[in-house]
Amino acid sequence: MPDRVPDRAPDVIDASEVARRLAALRQRLSRAGGDGVRVVAVTKGFGPEAVAAAVGAGLLDLGENYAQELVAKAGDCRDNPDIQPQPRWHFIGRLQRNKIRRIADLVQLWQSVDRSEVAAEIARWAPGARVLVQVDIASTGGRGGCRPQDTARLVGDCRRAGLEVAGLMAVGRPGLPEQARPGFRMLATQAAELGLADLSMGMSADLEVAVEEGATIVRVGSALFGARPR
Repeated sequence: MPDRVPDRAPDVIDASEVARRLAALRQRLSRAGGDGVRVVAVTKGFGPEAVAAAVGAGLLDLGENYAQELVAKAGDCRDNPDIQPQPRWHFIGRLQRNKIRRIADLVQLWQSVDRSEVAAEIARWAPGARVLVQVDIASTGGRGGCRPQDTARLVGDCRRAGLEVAGLMAVGRPGLPEQARPGFRMLATQAAELGLADLSMGMSADLEVAVEEGATIVRVGSALFGARPR
């Protein structure tokens, strides 16, 4: 499900505003039983001010969907002495094999490995990298993810390539949050059967349902930064 978009974006994205929104987000997570859930702040589509604000608010796990944006923002971070410590970059978008080399030394968790050839390319340029296998739990197409019946095989392919498979990742079914529950539950069952600890599922609109079904990581954009620029 896409992030829930507020009526208008804030005029300025700064650390105090992001910290206020983060506190509200933590309350939502806590009420759902997710006090220990890791928040990945999705900076896709926002400028470098969002990165600085996130780090200033204590959010060090940042998610990007596009290689070009990740390269630019990581470079801005390295060049900005005010951004300390440096963020941990998660790649959460559909992976293209020809882009992996460009970001191999930047990504600390590859969340969207959905094909064996992608796993092999990551292993080529980032041996031993930590990855999540993305599963298509919504059967909507276009969002990436392997078929649920192929999850175990892909996990095995990643391991044979020398990658560290930390868990599974998925995007919930569009619609009302409750409609995502069966898919999240299926993902949690698969992770348990495969002995995988991490479950990256849930975004701004459906994170409570995801946490109730076992999410250890949520990916949040609009609830932290407001409406994404068009």
